[in-house]
Amino acid sequence: SRMEQYLVKKVEKPIDWCVTVPGSKSMTNRALLMAALSSETVTLEGVLFSDDSRHFLSSLIALGFEVNVEEEQKRVTVKGEKGSIPKKEAEIDVGSAGTAARFLTAMLGMSDGCYTINASEQMKKRPMKDLFVLLEKAGATITYLEKEGFLPVKISGRLAVLQKNGSEKNCGYEPLKCRSERTVDSGVDDKLTVELDISKSTQFLSAMLLISPMIPQGLHIHITSEKTDGSYIRITRSMMEDWGVQTQFDGRNYEVLPGAAYKKTTYIVEPDMSAACYFYGAAAITGGKAVVSHVHLDNTQGDKKFLAVLEKLGCKVMDTEKGICVEGPAHGNIHGIDIDMNDFSDQTMTLAAMAPYADAPVHISHIGHIRLQESDRIHAIVTELRRIGIRCEEEEDAITIYPGIPHPAAIETYEDHRMAMAFSLLGLRTAGITIRDPMCCKKTFEDYFKILDELTHNAETFKER
Repeated sequence: SRMEQYLVKKVEKPIDWCVTVPGSKSMTNRALLMAALSSETVTLEGVLFSDDSRHFLSSLIALGFEVNVEEEQKRVTVKGEKGSIPKKEAEIDVGSAGTAARFLTAMLGMSDGCYTINASEQMKKRPMKDLFVLLEKAGATITYLEKEGFLPVKISGRLAVLQKNGSEKNCGYEPLKCRSERTVDSGVDDKLTVELDISKSTQFLSAMLLISPMIPQGLHIHITSEKTDGSYIRITRSMMEDWGVQTQFDGRNYEVLPGAAYKKTTYIVEPDMSAACYFYGAAAITGGKAVVSHVHLDNTQGDKKFLAVLEKLGCKVMDTEKGICVEGPAHGNIHGIDIDMNDFSDQTMTLAAMAPYADAPVHISHIGHIRLQESDRIHAIVTELRRIGIRCEEEEDAITIYPGIPHPAAIETYEDHRMAMAFSLLGLRTAGITIRDPMCCKKTFEDYFKILDELTHNAETFKER
C-alpha cells in the first residue's frame, strides 16, 4: 500500500541531529558494474539498497551473473566474468534507474549477445539517444520497441554482430576517425574510437569509461559537446583508478589504454553525500546542528560542493570524528546567493526549499539539464514554491527564488525522490507542509521519512494509509 502523504512536523527549536545515511547510489551502481566486469570475486560493503540498486542487481542476475546479496550486512558479492556476460540472450528491466539504464546498455552494446532492455514509463522519457548512436556506430544493432531514440530496445552487441558477419572488414563498420586537432599518439587507430555528446547526461560517458575493460584494444572517446567533464565523471575516473584502470583526459578526449582490467576484491561504498545534504540543509534553516556519520571531507562525491554553498549561506562546517557537522546561523537566518550549480545540480532542489527563508534572493544557474531528469526539475521547483506563495522566476537554464513566508500546502513530488526529500525541509520551519507520495524516495533512500519521523518525534508517526 502506498502512503499517500506525509505531514512534516514543524520543529520548535534548533535541531541537534546525528544521522546515518545509506551508501552512495552512484558509487553502488558503478561498483556493481565494475565487479561484474572484473576477473575476481568482489565483495562490496556499505551497499545502498533502494529501487535503483535493486533493479541493477536483478538485471545482473538476469544476465547470469552469480550475485550473493546480504541486505542486513549491506553487503553484495559478485563473481566477475572478465568482461563477458554469462547469458547470451536475456531480458532485463532497469526500472527508473538512469545509471542502470546507461551503464547496462553500454555493457550489452559491447557484448557478444542479444538482449532486451525494459524500463519504467518515467525512464522511457529520459535521454538515451546519444548513447544508442555511439553504440550503433561502434557496431551494435539496436531495435526500438516503442519510440525511436528511447527505451525499451532490443540490442545485439558489437561482438555478436561481428561474429555473425565473419569479420570486422565486411560488417560495414568503419572506426570513426577522431576529428580533434591534436596529433594523436600512433596506435590510436587500433583503439576503438567513438564520439559522444554529453550535454544531456554525463552518464553516457561514465558508462563508456566503465565498460572499457570489455574493449581489449583500448578506447578513445572524443567529446563533441561544449560540456566535456563533470563531478560524476570524476567519480567514475577515481573509482576506475582505485580498481586499477587509468584514464587520460586532455580537455576534449578520453583514453583508456589497451588491456584495462579491474583488480579489486573488496570495496567499501561511501555514504551518499546527496542524502547527507538534506540533513545539513535542515540544520541551516533551523539554526541547529546536524552530523552525518562517516561523511568526511575526503568524500569523493560532487555534492560535497554543497558544503561550500552552506558556508556562503552563513553555516559553519566542521569535520568531526563522527562525521561532518553543519551548524546553521542563529535563527536559521541564511543569506541570499547567486550560484552556478551545474556540477552538483542534485542539490538544486535542496537549496530551492531553503531559499524562501533567506534574507535576499537565491539565483541558481547553469542547471538546464535537470529538466531531463526524474521530472522537469526546474519547472517542478517553481510550481511547488508558487503553490506555497513564494515568488520565483523560471528561466530555461536557471531559477530565481525570492524570500517570503511559505503557507501550508500539499507538495506534489512528480515521482521524483529529490523533490520529496528536499521539500520536506520546508515543513521543519513552516507548519502544515504535506509531502504527497513520499515513498517515491525509495529510489535512493527508503527510510528517509521514517528517519525524519524519529528525528522530529512526529506523533503522527509513519503509517501506511
